[in-house]
Amino acid sequence: MGANSKSVTASFTVIAVFFLICGGRTAVEDETEFHGDYSKLSGIIIPGFASTQLRAWSILDCPYTPLDFNPLDLVWLDTTKLLSAVNCWFKCMVLDPYNQTDHPECKSRPDSGLSAITELDPGYITGPLSTVWKEWLKWCVEFGIEANAIVAVPYDWRLSPTKLEERDLYFHKLKLTFETALKLRGGPSIVFAHSMGNNVFRYFLEWLRLEIAPKHYLKWLDQHIHAYFAVGAPLLGSVEAIKSTLSGVTFGLPVSEGTARLLSNSFASSLWLMPFSKNCKGDNTFWTHFSGGAAKKDKRVYHCDEEEYQSKYSGWPTNIINIEIPSTSVTETALVNMTSMECGLPTLLSFTARELADGTLFKAIEDYDPDSKRMLHQLKKLYHDDPVFNPLTPWERPPIKNVFCIYGAHLKTEVGYYFAPSGKPYPDNWIITDIIYETEGSLVSRSGTVVDGNAGPITGDETVPYHSLSWCKNWLGPKVNITMAPQPEHDGSDVHVELNVDHEHGSDIIANMTKAPRVKYITFYEDSESIPGKRTAVWELDKTNHRNIVRSPVLMRELWLQMWHDIQPGAKSKFVTKAKRGPLRDADCYWDYGKACCAWQEYCEYRYSFGDVHLGQSCRLRNTSANMLLQYI
Repeated sequence: MGANSKSVTASFTVIAVFFLICGGRTAVEDETEFHGDYSKLSGIIIPGFASTQLRAWSILDCPYTPLDFNPLDLVWLDTTKLLSAVNCWFKCMVLDPYNQTDHPECKSRPDSGLSAITELDPGYITGPLSTVWKEWLKWCVEFGIEANAIVAVPYDWRLSPTKLEERDLYFHKLKLTFETALKLRGGPSIVFAHSMGNNVFRYFLEWLRLEIAPKHYLKWLDQHIHAYFAVGAPLLGSVEAIKSTLSGVTFGLPVSEGTARLLSNSFASSLWLMPFSKNCKGDNTFWTHFSGGAAKKDKRVYHCDEEEYQSKYSGWPTNIINIEIPSTSVTETALVNMTSMECGLPTLLSFTARELADGTLFKAIEDYDPDSKRMLHQLKKLYHDDPVFNPLTPWERPPIKNVFCIYGAHLKTEVGYYFAPSGKPYPDNWIITDIIYETEGSLVSRSGTVVDGNAGPITGDETVPYHSLSWCKNWLGPKVNITMAPQPEHDGSDVHVELNVDHEHGSDIIANMTKAPRVKYITFYEDSESIPGKRTAVWELDKTNHRNIVRSPVLMRELWLQMWHDIQPGAKSKFVTKAKRGPLRDADCYWDYGKACCAWQEYCEYRYSFGDVHLGQSCRLRNTSANMLLQYI
């Protein structure tokens, strides 16, 4: 944008959308909705796995390199030190797998503030490659959001939930963050959580249930949280977590898969993302505590519905792990999973999501893999015996007034693996021999072979399978309104709407609508009737990658419009209309070379500013463009 991009005209639009976070009254006039004047709302961001900077809290002399580690030096992520002093960097990152303490020679702690989540490795080259929430914050600034209205709550993403609270008092601090925001701005907060940040927020809600008096729990939530945006939430886990456990995932960093595996398996948080069955549940610690069963808290009850044993794959598309192990190392626990047994030949074992979450896989390879005992220890102590609840159990709808579940879809996503011994020593002792992907309506291997299984009509976001992302559709009621609209700006001619679509609890609901070729759509599933005073919505964004979704301008546009709609006292509907989408910012205007003018003439005009280097940059919002926001009420 040019030098005068913040012109009076554009600023009027900015001020209009400023009300998004700065507060106001909601459209629904009842006692459960947010009331108040402007400048009330706050936005609280909970980042995902590996999306918070970690800084050194030690003095570590690194031999053979001038790059030592000193207090507050960047550890995650400093690619320069990673390349030149990998052994020192490893010491500052790794944790003890049994007690989750730091390496004796170096310790790291999460950075604080918004800068900790914007760019992991700032720099001309590395900055754009490690950007996470920077674009999100740019939108906030461009739309005039006040600095103290957006709060980041970084955390040490290497730790399990119990260790987060035990070492850093993270959930106590998070509770104070909400209470401080309410006192500072006078209104509740909007929660934006991405990926594993949703797991953290879910644990916080359960922890809070035990922290405050039961009769005040829902009241506290209503006072402090206006809406929850769950972005890319692995609601039933992610298969990449088990891939990382057995072979390592480098995320493009210049380290070996063996090194990545050593790090991953030292982080107890890796198991927090483990796939689990939708049919298996743990005991309710809250009700156990108040029914006199607290003395039995060390004897966790974990049970599965009959459906788990009557159907295949724990409700997932296929077995997640298929692994060859020498027949001499098979334990009794694994015998039930054997497909064949031949003397002296490897045995192929297959494991469902339930058998990953309950530790059956690690018991089966315990005699063959030195990491198995460590994984079993972490799984039992930090998850199965968690004092709050077992996180490896299905989500229920959070008891928050407004819940928006948002994820990418229709991308080729990994759903299963074949492993075999590599013949190399630990940690490189396993090799992936094949990968199973979910595609539209089928499962295929890496070689292109069709695989048997329960393939769904929709696929995931390249990282988390659709089965896990879409679990939040179970939070919708028996009648759902479905709207499918193009992601780019549109005039409403290609918007499809179906009202009061029947939805059976426990079953998927799919928009059976015709899509134009080469057009990306966003599909809205909305329910404001099944729970009085509460709204639930699911947004599916075509071809949107898991890691890039928080940088998606389409997502940010829809989020701002929904919040703009909510604060209008005269709004006629519970959700913002999708009938039309026009430019909201100068950056949304562009030059139409076919018509030799700025596109969207109703909203955009050619207005050159010194410094513009191309025609599209000189296309800016008109004086009357702010009025377009009124159509969303």
